Amino acid sequence: MTVGAQLSVTDQRRMARHPVDHPVIAEHFGKGDVRLHIANISANGFMIDNAEAIGRGERVIVRLPVIGRIEAYCIWVRDNRAGFQFERIIRVDDFLAMIDTLQPNPRLRKMR
Repeated sequence: MTVGAQLSVTDQRRMARHPVDHPVIAEHFGKGDVRLHIANISANGFMIDNAEAIGRGERVIVRLPVIGRIEAYCIWVRDNRAGFQFERIIRVDDFLAMIDTLQPNPRLRKMR
């Protein structure tokens, strides 16, 4: 029997990360609603910079523009930051539309 999250998305840490400033209220499976601040996001996951109450292996559900509700698993924690991996793959067109919403300044967007 395996232990830990069984994710459909492989860990691809080399994906382009987009800097964002996006506060969310996440549904935590043990602690209820928790406030998180997403500092960067990629097609496979996101990083928060206020991880005081989050531990490795924990699950949350966040609501993102365009994407809607999506579950994510914490795969690493360091100091005040934590990285989450989405439990499913986000379609490229939906991801790009979400980035356009989260990064209204076109100079911050990565080249496409």
